[in-house]
Amino acid sequence: MKTLGLIVNPIAGMGGSVGLKGTDGEDTPQRALTLGAEPQADKRAYEALSIIGKAMPELPLVTCAGRMGEDTARSSAMTAHIIEGVPQDGASTSSADTRRAVLELQRLGVDLLLFAGGDGTARDICDALRTDDFASVELPVLGIPAGVKMHSGVFAVTPRKAGETALHFLNDHAAELADAEVMDIDEDAFREGRVSATLHGYLKTPMGGDGVQATKSGTAPTDSQATEDIARQVVADMTDDTLYIIGPGTTMDAIARALGVTNTLLGVDVVENGKLLATDATEHDLLRLTDGRSVKVIVTVIGGQGYIFGRGNQQISPRIIRRICRENIIVVATAGKLRALDGRPLLVDTGDAALDEELSGYIRVVTGYREYHICRVSC
Repeated sequence: MKTLGLIVNPIAGMGGSVGLKGTDGEDTPQRALTLGAEPQADKRAYEALSIIGKAMPELPLVTCAGRMGEDTARSSAMTAHIIEGVPQDGASTSSADTRRAVLELQRLGVDLLLFAGGDGTARDICDALRTDDFASVELPVLGIPAGVKMHSGVFAVTPRKAGETALHFLNDHAAELADAEVMDIDEDAFREGRVSATLHGYLKTPMGGDGVQATKSGTAPTDSQATEDIARQVVADMTDDTLYIIGPGTTMDAIARALGVTNTLLGVDVVENGKLLATDATEHDLLRLTDGRSVKVIVTVIGGQGYIFGRGNQQISPRIIRRICRENIIVVATAGKLRALDGRPLLVDTGDAALDEELSGYIRVVTGYREYHICRVSC
């Protein structure tokens, strides 16, 4: 029987709902908690691990102490061997703890390293394992998506898919592995509305089926006219006395320009009757503004991946989406961006499995002026 290694980054994803764009930075996790953020990584790790534990209850599991894996293992009723001294002080965690844990799990010979975190955690794992620049490492690694951005190709589509993909790999000695890009961005620049992405290397990741997400891709320069046409259509369709929540992205930037307002390129904004009511809104802001109001939300498709919820727009939380209702969700994307998905569906990963199922099905996507596509949404 193969052995599973588990690392949970307990602070991953906490900056999403409160608009911090991530948790990099020494003071960011505390700031997120002060703003009302709630830890998410343990819940998402549990969702993946419970699938594995139910199918393979005797599976050998090696993990870190406390919030870095032990707590999740206990809640999923799996018996785990605990690495000593990680996290080092037994309470707070750091990137150094992640790197130490990775090297210990590698030394112990785990067959698959499953981790819950975001791009920063993937970067730490990659840095710990590689010996040469951009050389892929042999230890198979699979990410449970628990961060804010997750541009890398090492993550499963959802926590449930992470559990299913890991289970398939652990049961199949001939399971396919592929080099997956590990990308990360400068979060300080990201918070200022600038995207500075860096390729850190490659990790061997279990493939097969539709369980693993693609690496995020940017908007093609040739799509600039298409985004202007989309913006023209969206603005023409807007109704009076309705709040519009506008998600992040370059297509949203075109909509803001068409309205004549200054938006937050990588945040969430709110407009009504052509006027800006809120910029870089948090989940709390959205709950306050939408209470008892007529509301619609405009989101775009993450290039190369297909996500419309759950990647970079966690401020638009399950509580917000339930207030809005499915029929008031406006999805926009250029035809080129949809073609690049090569037939793969649009994706949702809100953190609420029941809501993800409700959002699945078919939805109309605005692709230009008086142009629409019908696309399938999956989770």
